Amino acid sequence: MTIATRNDRQDPTTSPIPESRQALSRDSNLPMIQKRPITSGEVNFAQYVNRLEEKNVTPLWTMMEKMVPPHPNPKATTTSWEYSLMRPALLEASKIVSATEAERRVLVLVNQSMSAPNTTDTIYAGLQIVLPGETAPAHRHRAFALRFIIEGSEGFTAVEGEKIKMSKGDVVLTPSWHWHDHGNEGSDPVIWLDALDLPLWQFLPINILQQYAEPRYPSTKCVDSDIRISWDTVARELDASRLPHAIYHYKRSDGSDLSRTISAQAERISAGHTTDVKQAVFSYVYHVYHGHGFSMIKAPNDTIAKRVEWASRDTFAVPAHSKVSHTCSSTDEASYLFAVNDIPLIKALTFVNPPSS
Repeated sequence: MTIATRNDRQDPTTSPIPESRQALSRDSNLPMIQKRPITSGEVNFAQYVNRLEEKNVTPLWTMMEKMVPPHPNPKATTTSWEYSLMRPALLEASKIVSATEAERRVLVLVNQSMSAPNTTDTIYAGLQIVLPGETAPAHRHRAFALRFIIEGSEGFTAVEGEKIKMSKGDVVLTPSWHWHDHGNEGSDPVIWLDALDLPLWQFLPINILQQYAEPRYPSTKCVDSDIRISWDTVARELDASRLPHAIYHYKRSDGSDLSRTISAQAERISAGHTTDVKQAVFSYVYHVYHGHGFSMIKAPNDTIAKRVEWASRDTFAVPAHSKVSHTCSSTDEASYLFAVNDIPLIKALTFVNPPSS
């Protein structure tokens, strides 16, 4: 005996639902039984659109909401990367390809809802490793870059002739179209967080990479440089505050933002403290300098806030317009967070003032 499956049986009073009707049903909150049939007018409109597309034209009114949404709609979603998983992957990469062969041996931190180079809608972040004795060859590009040093004490970045030693927690800038190379003169790997405004340049066909004729651009050691901000300086400012949640906004020596597109901030959260919930139009890539805790992040498209657990050297992305709070889980020591943000870009485009510290 053959037993009919559910798919084999069909109500003789009904007929299969066409794919086009199914698609319409999925896009509607109404039950299928209430869905009206496609009218001849709709068929004519579809044919009209097809004729337009043959002329490389399309009606704006069919996509207005997609192009100018009625509410914030970032493509990025909350995404996190554990350093305990990233570091072994970096070490494995160093066995597969040399710094010279790779140009830049970096693992891109790709937002789970997007593709490279997006860590958020506007910020690219990646983890770069340089082994002892290696040099990442000199080049330059239009995109602005900053580095936050995670581990290693004998690494350097040379920018337009200034050879700058990098220590844990330091921020080193690479302004647009500046020759730069990296190296490691120590005995241990050097690893840092790269942050660039690369997502913006995907829409501007002028970001090119130019390689220098030699592996190293001529440079001399520089102790004090405008493009290096030491962690010691930042930590002193944070610890001088009596607030349980202190924020330090990185600035150039003239008081300006680090660049016209992206900048950075550092935060100290006292032991056991939970910060106030804040919402800003900006997006962030956070890196945990020290400590452990969690963040509650509710992006515009989330129904409930997502909890991101973090420990030292972990990284996580916060989409624009998110409601965010941070909690230091330790009962006896503060947590320190570093974050790249797109405040300068958003300020320039929408006249939004940065949040006060």
